[in-house]
Amino acid sequence: MKYTILTRTLVLFLLVSITALAQKKDITLEEIWNGSFRTEGITALKSLNNGTQYAALNYDRTLAASTIDVYDYASGNKEKTLVSSKDLEGVDYIISYELSDDESKVLIATKLEQVYRRSSLGTYFVYDIALKQLTQVSENRIQEPTLNLQGTRVAYGYNNNLYLKNLVSGVTKQITNDGLKNSIINGITDWVYEEEFAFVRAFDWNATGDKIAYIKFDESEVPRFSMDVYGTNLYPSQQVFKYPKAGDPNAKVSLHLYDVNSAETVDVDVSRYNSYYIPRILWTKDPAVLSVQCTNRKQNVVDLIFVDAAKNTTSLVRQEKDAAYVDITDNLTFFADTSFIWTSEMDGWNHIYHFDKNGRKLHQITTGNWEVTNYYGYDEKTNKVFYQSTENGSINRGVYSTGINGKNKQGLSIEEGSNSANFSADFSYYIGTFNDTETPFVFTLNDSKTGNVLREIKNNNVLKQKVADYKVSPKEFSTINVNGEDLNMYLIKPLNFDSAKKYPLFMYQYSGPGSQNVANRWGGSNDYWHQMLAQQGYVIACVDGRGTGLKGRDFKKVTQNELGKYEVEDQIAAAKALGGRPYIDANRIGIWGWSYGGFMAANCLFQGADTFEMSIAVAPVTSWRFYDTIYTERYMTTPQENAGGYDNNSPIYHVDKLEGDFLLVHGSADDNVHVQNTTRLVEALVQANKQFDWAIYPDKNHGIYGGNTRLHLYTKMTNFIKENL
Repeated sequence: MKYTILTRTLVLFLLVSITALAQKKDITLEEIWNGSFRTEGITALKSLNNGTQYAALNYDRTLAASTIDVYDYASGNKEKTLVSSKDLEGVDYIISYELSDDESKVLIATKLEQVYRRSSLGTYFVYDIALKQLTQVSENRIQEPTLNLQGTRVAYGYNNNLYLKNLVSGVTKQITNDGLKNSIINGITDWVYEEEFAFVRAFDWNATGDKIAYIKFDESEVPRFSMDVYGTNLYPSQQVFKYPKAGDPNAKVSLHLYDVNSAETVDVDVSRYNSYYIPRILWTKDPAVLSVQCTNRKQNVVDLIFVDAAKNTTSLVRQEKDAAYVDITDNLTFFADTSFIWTSEMDGWNHIYHFDKNGRKLHQITTGNWEVTNYYGYDEKTNKVFYQSTENGSINRGVYSTGINGKNKQGLSIEEGSNSANFSADFSYYIGTFNDTETPFVFTLNDSKTGNVLREIKNNNVLKQKVADYKVSPKEFSTINVNGEDLNMYLIKPLNFDSAKKYPLFMYQYSGPGSQNVANRWGGSNDYWHQMLAQQGYVIACVDGRGTGLKGRDFKKVTQNELGKYEVEDQIAAAKALGGRPYIDANRIGIWGWSYGGFMAANCLFQGADTFEMSIAVAPVTSWRFYDTIYTERYMTTPQENAGGYDNNSPIYHVDKLEGDFLLVHGSADDNVHVQNTTRLVEALVQANKQFDWAIYPDKNHGIYGGNTRLHLYTKMTNFIKENL
């Protein structure tokens, strides 16, 4: 009788579960790419100097206007609107803004046109809050306008030269005159600096607003690269720009100081340092002392230099060396006494250090077998340093505080998942952001002393409830031991997973140096696509192999001089290990990736022909000889020094091993990973008489997007998976 009741209960439970599953909706590609699963956030959040208020950029749909609004931290109430686009003649909308140091003026950006990944041309205005007066910076579309701390002048780039506008007199002065397209650039980075050193503005104001330091780029000897732009006209045009490929000449860089009062420029000689590249300049709190970070071509030595602007003399303050490379970051922060914060991997993990103005180490502020992932700042009143790290696991992020002497550490926001913080100017509050694989972004006001949540500001519960109506499986985090390492991994299984069945396995990865795909955070478009595939009967796997980040210096830098060797070995080994599980069909394993991940996907299929049945490579590097100097040589040195490392791990040299099904995709206007990578691989495959599928998206860049492009691409990839896996 008990057995009968138990059986009936089990059958009823199964029927209810099956019915509930049947009532859930399937994710569609159209929903993924039409914004149905878009998250909400807080745009352009900036703390005000008083520490009790913050500003944010909003869009008022009823007024059809952009507004910069001020909120009270404690109550959350909107206190006032600093400016609304409806009150500004010639400003239809505000894309971004910056406040002057005294918060009396707002620099407003509108009508931006993207140039490359980080750069743009735009129309800019300065709004005087007290006078309610709007001043257009220039009639031209300009780059990187920046106010001095006094809010009286704005410097900007235009046509490869630097200009200075006096906001009091309205007079504009041209600072440099030798700017010339594809030859000389003043104060704005060239293509490769922008892409690989991650900055555009190569000029900086000192604290008193009477000097501007800037970098000049002489790219006259850098080889030109041209791309056909097909457009809609009868004849295509060409985009021509300077792009140094591995081993070729880079722009020659020089450092200069412009005196605003005398209108004179002096050259700063840094030739006795490792100054092949100048990836950062930053004035200290002392208006006469400029800091300069220089590095050699191999990027394994970084010199921190101080320039005495009054005497035009230089001194070496700190030198960082590594057998592989030294990362350039934006964590350098100066105090009033010119001592500074510096992050380094010198003990094998990325940590925070405090040095005096002469470069003598005062304290190692953080320590342990985990990585600091963000430095937030230092509170003079409490002597506390605030930072984000992986102390709660390499796939998680937590927010912490500690004394500047490294003592009295405190966890503030350390719930498993991804925690980040935006601190008030006086460090009394922070707006915390939390998300994990089950929770879209939640924004809270937190007490900086304790981390306690004071109130919730915004959540994405509507999206969370919406996603709950769809067939979505949990990400199962674990590690997989291959090649002597425990690698981070997640699996996504169908909701109706049956361990007695065998499923095809589809792997996703990026694998580039210092990257991370296996992370406990809310997913993006690819995650929804993977969920869609999982409910159609695939097991999705993602493995972060050797060379990826956040597991220490040695794990990350093991791939030095051999990009593609250890990473491919790990993906093949992981696929074999997963293929040995009873629920995986070892004869149906595929892999895909984009950019570096595309390079990996092609290599895995070619070199792992006994393991992988198919792969999809989107916008792949196919030989590091085709990629830029700064990125490639950082990890590979030059092809002249390391020809074997470049060629032995190139998919082009392994095409003869192709046995499975291969889809190759590229955008014809990819300024980053040129379509040349794909055409050269295509030619090698053709000459090896290997059949494959490929697609070129006309005039699309590395992101391959615009209109229905992404929908078309992911439909193509989905169909390819269904047909071949």
